[in-house]
Amino acid sequence: HHLTAPVPSVAVAVPAPRPTTPRPDARRPGRAAVPMSRTRRGLLTGARAAFAERGVRKTTMQHVAAAAGVAKATLYNHFRTKDDVAHALIAFELDRLAALAAELPLTVAVPALAEEVGGHPVLRRLAETEPETLVQMMALDADRWGDVVVTLGSALRISRPEAELVCRWLLGLVLQPGTVQERAAQAAVVTGQVVG
Repeated sequence: HHLTAPVPSVAVAVPAPRPTTPRPDARRPGRAAVPMSRTRRGLLTGARAAFAERGVRKTTMQHVAAAAGVAKATLYNHFRTKDDVAHALIAFELDRLAALAAELPLTVAVPALAEEVGGHPVLRRLAETEPETLVQMMALDADRWGDVVVTLGSALRISRPEAELVCRWLLGLVLQPGTVQERAAQAAVVTGQVVG
């Protein structure tokens, strides 16, 4: 799911746009696009800030509500537990990444996704302080993994095997992000595999 951080500028040659075909909603197959309420978006933005600051274990529902600037009752109107918040945040971040990828040419989208994943504040906090929590959050069953692959593949306008390659590489960056330069070099290799 998605975590929002600014996309750093990446020096990449931008080729002519690839021809595109109309894409179904990139959120999830068979799921109608439902606009997210401003309140829910604000709650998830607050959750991202709270988790990035404290990690998941040390963050309470009160911390999330405070970071979102709402009363705790408002948070409980949308989410029953902190786990519900964490799962919703993952879905939110995945949707955000897919939307980002859909707006960019492939040679720019892949490095941008690498920077989003490699520099994500919540992922970095968890990797440093709660690696077991991070591994649990990233463990997807076959159906959920398939949804992620289809969503990003659709956004990037690439085939299922190509999307599997990109997704597996991005998943590796969650645990071992490397440096900005390493991610850029890897992105060039991955993009070359997909384009070639």
